[in-house]
Amino acid sequence: MRITGYRTLTTIQEWARPVGDANGVFGDGVTVLPVVLVDTDEGVTGVGLGSHVELAGVFAAIEGEDPRSVTALYDRMLRFAFKAGHTGAVFATIGALDTALWDIKAQAADEPLWRFLGGRDRVVPAYASGLDIGLGDDELVAAYRVYAERGLRAAKLKGGLDVEQDRHRLTLVREVLTEAGGGARPGLMLDANEAWSRKQAVRHVRELERTVDLTWVEEPVRRWDAEGLAVVQQGVRASVASGENLTGLEQFRPLLKAGGLDVVQTAAVGGITHFLRVAALAHAHDLPVSPIGNIPVGLLHAATSVPNHLVSELQDLRPPVGITADLDIEDGAFILGDAPGLGITVFEDLITPLAVRPGPADPAGPGVRPERAGLRLLAAPGPETDRSPARPTRTDTEAPSADRRVPATEHSTASPN
Repeated sequence: MRITGYRTLTTIQEWARPVGDANGVFGDGVTVLPVVLVDTDEGVTGVGLGSHVELAGVFAAIEGEDPRSVTALYDRMLRFAFKAGHTGAVFATIGALDTALWDIKAQAADEPLWRFLGGRDRVVPAYASGLDIGLGDDELVAAYRVYAERGLRAAKLKGGLDVEQDRHRLTLVREVLTEAGGGARPGLMLDANEAWSRKQAVRHVRELERTVDLTWVEEPVRRWDAEGLAVVQQGVRASVASGENLTGLEQFRPLLKAGGLDVVQTAAVGGITHFLRVAALAHAHDLPVSPIGNIPVGLLHAATSVPNHLVSELQDLRPPVGITADLDIEDGAFILGDAPGLGITVFEDLITPLAVRPGPADPAGPGVRPERAGLRLLAAPGPETDRSPARPTRTDTEAPSADRRVPATEHSTASPN
């Protein structure tokens, strides 16, 4: 079997509500999802969901190769990209191709990827994550009731701009999940998306902890700040989670050495091989691993095969336009199916008419870091910047038309994780 070529598509995720984090909000609730299809000479096609940046150059590392040599090809792609750097969107491109290769390899073996990787159980525990900072109280409660109806009893909220608002919103969601769970205490997490300084993070979380029991606080300071993460970890009761935006084992090492992480995370865009290696590194430090991402299908399969998987993030309950996956959500967990490979089906006839392609980051969205982010010391009593997430500043706040022909520059490729 040989790799013969690739095709690219770009679809959209329709959230039907504003989505975002402390850095900004997509007011129309539409985000872009690039798709890569890798073809072989035996008619098996693999699906990767992720970046198209520098795709032609990265693909040169695997063209004509046997896709079943997937881990060796992953390292070959890293070598092809090392001069320019394999970070950021280029790392996501490598991850998308890596995921497609794993899909091909499992399809060739006629097994679902979770079983092919050595998983014993198709059930992957989940927590709810609504990308919800732009929602009012009623919308917030309604959103988490939907998650609760699927059996989820843990939730991660976006926050970090206003300590009292965070307390209020966490309390609302706690009540929803407690009621759904028959009085059982739910798990609550808060994701600041790198919005705080070290001191602000400690003050903000300790103030919340007077009345709210937080399971973890996510990305309280910059992703690479090993000492800062350790300061937060030592200063609060909640666990510290981070790692979704790191792009290689070399970036995890200083964080683990400093003792700054309690929960090690990886993002769906990093690919399956990256996740498996990070999970092994975390396991060597007796730490759990937790995948994040809106469409983490590959990492869900991989999670079944590692001994230290904790829980996986569930964002939107609906798939992107033109994509289906062989999985269900029941009793607070992803239930993976038996379709060979990832179990993803791509309907090109539904995606092509969208006429969408990846574009630059929307300045009002979460892909652009606010100018004053991280420049406070106290627990913030109000918005961190003049870009309040409850009031999107985009001029096109009307939802796109029903035929979904969205201009390329209107939506960022960044995922508001």
